[in-house]
Amino acid sequence: MTKLSVNINKLATLRNARGGNVPDILKAATDIQRFGAHGITIHPRPDERHIRYQDARDLKPIVYTEFNIEGNPQHNFIDLVLETKPDQVTLVPDAIGAITSNAGWDTVKHKDYLIDVIAEFKRHNIRTSIFVDPVEAMIEGAKATGTDRIELYTESFAHQYSLGNEKGIEPYVIAAKKANELGLGINAGHDLSLENIAFFKQNIPGLLEVSIGHALIAEAIYLGLENVVHQYLNKLK
Repeated sequence: MTKLSVNINKLATLRNARGGNVPDILKAATDIQRFGAHGITIHPRPDERHIRYQDARDLKPIVYTEFNIEGNPQHNFIDLVLETKPDQVTLVPDAIGAITSNAGWDTVKHKDYLIDVIAEFKRHNIRTSIFVDPVEAMIEGAKATGTDRIELYTESFAHQYSLGNEKGIEPYVIAAKKANELGLGINAGHDLSLENIAFFKQNIPGLLEVSIGHALIAEAIYLGLENVVHQYLNKLK
């Protein structure tokens, strides 16, 4: 089945809103894994407005499934990843101050930069993934960087699906087939939800992993965290 990695950024946002340690994200990460999720994702940003760099250090001994750290590979981020040595690092071209991720890498324009960063992570046996739009040229560019996987940026699919346009999946199918052809592993994330995840999974050949945060935590407010994790796992079978 496709693996589910739960992004816990929004739990950290809630914690930071009042100070203190409620909700306790270490307990949440432990519980999410106990509920059956295959991994924990965090995406620390330079302003530490949700996940803090120290959270990454504290989570390292807690996460016994797959630990995935996402972010823009600036110096502080690179140092954090090399210190904590997660199972996977996902490179995302976030602008400083961005509310959320809103585009994939231009893997052609930034090829040399990505080659250098990825080589450094792979020297430390950390699996690498690049956040990309569903464009064949960007998939081919990703292959040239030496990355192990790509993460398809799924905002466009989710928006089209919410409008009833199932053809919004087509660029992702083409991109996935190209990735499979090139021997790249396929992850996906952004705006995937209980509403659209089954359709996406059923149509994307070779989908290894999805990273879901905002929708899952929002759904858990109404349905309960354990219940929601179980529902995602059922839809990903």
